[in-house]
Amino acid sequence: MSSLRRFVPLLAWLPEYRRPDLLADLRAGATVAVLVIPQAMAYAALAGVPPITGLYAAVVSLVVYAVFGTSRYISVGPVAIDSLLTAAAVGPLAAGDPTTYLALASALAVMVGVLQVTAGAVRLGALVNFVSAPVISGFTSAAALTIAATQLKDLLGLDVTAPATTFVAAVRNVGDAISTVDPLTTLLGVAAILALVALRRWAPRVPGPLVVVSVLTLVVWAAGWGDQLSLVGEVPAGLPVPGVPNVGWGDVRTLLPSAAAIALISYMESISTGTAFARRTRTRVDPDQEFIAVGLANTGAGLAHGFPVAGGFSRGAVNFNAGARSPLSGVIASALILVALFTATGLLAHLPKVALAAVIMVAVATLVDVGAAIAMGRVRRGDLVALLVTFVATLVLGPAPGLGVGVLVSVVLLLRHTARPHIPELGRMPGQQVYRNVLRHEVLTSPDLVVLRIDAPLTFASARPIADRVTEVVGSRPAARWLVLDCSAITTADFTGVEMLQNLCTDLEQAGVVVHLAALRGPVRDILERNACFRATERAGRVHTTVAHAVDSLGVTLGPHVEHPA
Repeated sequence: MSSLRRFVPLLAWLPEYRRPDLLADLRAGATVAVLVIPQAMAYAALAGVPPITGLYAAVVSLVVYAVFGTSRYISVGPVAIDSLLTAAAVGPLAAGDPTTYLALASALAVMVGVLQVTAGAVRLGALVNFVSAPVISGFTSAAALTIAATQLKDLLGLDVTAPATTFVAAVRNVGDAISTVDPLTTLLGVAAILALVALRRWAPRVPGPLVVVSVLTLVVWAAGWGDQLSLVGEVPAGLPVPGVPNVGWGDVRTLLPSAAAIALISYMESISTGTAFARRTRTRVDPDQEFIAVGLANTGAGLAHGFPVAGGFSRGAVNFNAGARSPLSGVIASALILVALFTATGLLAHLPKVALAAVIMVAVATLVDVGAAIAMGRVRRGDLVALLVTFVATLVLGPAPGLGVGVLVSVVLLLRHTARPHIPELGRMPGQQVYRNVLRHEVLTSPDLVVLRIDAPLTFASARPIADRVTEVVGSRPAARWLVLDCSAITTADFTGVEMLQNLCTDLEQAGVVVHLAALRGPVRDILERNACFRATERAGRVHTTVAHAVDSLGVTLGPHVEHPA
């Protein structure tokens, strides 16, 4: 039963559910529904599918996540970046056929879901740790600019037919069609953006997107401007019949890289949102179960002829601030959206696309984070390099390739950092049994003794640099008879690292320098004890609990530190 509750968290919180919780969730669910309806339709338009499919995706994913998710506040549905990635992946394959386009977008959602469920089942929830914050910041900022550029055609009423999935292509399309700007569309678009910004600033509790979209739709309808503007058009009432998207295996293989990228990004959006609110409320989200929950939500959205979804931070914040007590708020939001699908589709047909473009523009404006770039540059230039490379690559190459370039740059920088480990020489602080860096403190040392601290894991990436540094320092001390290695900062070891340590000890002992190890961590010691050389070193009494114990066992006399050429 405990395993079932872990896989279906609904079974854990539902028995404890009370009437006050329901009242709070009703209020939060209604608030979220008001936000989701215009957002989902706007992001569907961004993905290149009919706006109504955004509501299909939201209805299903909200319910599925409520059953399988571990966060009380995540609101799963269409999001801007995943919608852009969907357009970039599906557009080239659809060849302008709307039916094929929708089938491919739905298949992409199912593929994303399968990948995420598989990742959760094999416990890859920590996979998100391999994508650094600078890469995410650079990717998000560039994706936001790309999204904004793709919406200029609807915001200005431009006559653009060429698809654009990169910032460069979108700007080129706008430049080529700038002479076709429609004054009425532009006026309404600017007014909508100003209204959205004003409501966000001075009336944050008011559902700005719904208000602006509704007012703009009524204005267009009342003024009879329907034939002068691009409208959403006829919207079918109710829900579609669920089914597996009709696509070929060749298309599935072609979509697989994009599906993997969206699966990772979708999960990162969701887990970061859930974790943020869990910290505030002292609750916990299960990373692996979140992978499964978001994956099932994506699968459900695809089977309902939707497109990829994720847990958006803005909707989560609305849900949190509205007082949600449980995932049931998502079910309530889904029910209200379902009511709209059966009763309000006639009104949605008169919705001008410029209103959806304005909603998207304002939503993605907050994703461009210049402050993060400045802060990263101050802390570490390598992180700023990763951010900028990812940013430029995403603008030029597109979202998925840009993210790939960013991850590659992060890995290269990590390996470069690992290959240049910090190995300071230590000396004893006067009057204490504490050893510190000789370059930073006034310490006591001895010409007979070298004490070094290895600030790196003993792995294949750092093995040679560690050996070279140790050999260099010991080689510059002709009188050295002992070497004490402070291993307190070594967090792990692999075969290459252990073999390096064995060879290093053997070579130094042949040169007349005896090696002592100190302050080994338990997990690292467990690995080393499988090595015969280490066991011999241990039996010889050359493995110590602290650096101070190791030095004391040698009986050397310490005096003021003298600079050496090393």
